[in-house]
Amino acid sequence: MISNLKKRIYTSIILIFIVLTMLINNYVLGYFLIVVSILSLLEYVQMTMKIYVNEKIKFITFNSIFALYVFIFSSAFLMFSNFFHFKILLFILLFTCIASDVGGFVFGKFFKGPKLSKISPNKTIAGSVGSILLSSITFIVLVSYFTKNFELKILSIGIITSVSCQIGDLFFSYFKRKSKLKDTGNLLPGHGGILDRIDGILLGMPIGFITLLLVY
Repeated sequence: MISNLKKRIYTSIILIFIVLTMLINNYVLGYFLIVVSILSLLEYVQMTMKIYVNEKIKFITFNSIFALYVFIFSSAFLMFSNFFHFKILLFILLFTCIASDVGGFVFGKFFKGPKLSKISPNKTIAGSVGSILLSSITFIVLVSYFTKNFELKILSIGIITSVSCQIGDLFFSYFKRKSKLKDTGNLLPGHGGILDRIDGILLGMPIGFITLLLVY
């Protein structure tokens, strides 16, 4: 348990460093998006191979949809990152999604309590509340810092982003459960696979970005 936590912390530090490098350099961002897209697709294929063993049409359909979604997500991320203000907003949302994941993990481990869903036995109601709290605080602090302004409607964007992250997390947890896999991979020590880390981000960032555009 302690050993796994240490691995998780060390890996998180490296990932945060990579994210900050992506913020500074668009070339790093582009290469990273390509690598993550390919690896996440491979992990998704591995899961669906176990689920749809004798259902080729469903296997091809689900993987095609996921590949298209990841391509659109990565392309949009890179395209909007060419504009400074959009890039700042995207990374604010990215850090909000990361905070949602951290909040869920910390609150869930500390408070424990009732389970959130049968889909993912490790997720608790306390963890869900922690996700919303930490992500909302992170979003409010970052937006207020860059805009030098605070409006109550900012809070709603942080909450919606966190809830979207949790839905994305549960969506992939469902696939992991169906495929009888604990993690989507073992590339990231203490975290599992690439999809284990970006599952919430894949839904949280687009929904958060759209909400942000609608609110403002």
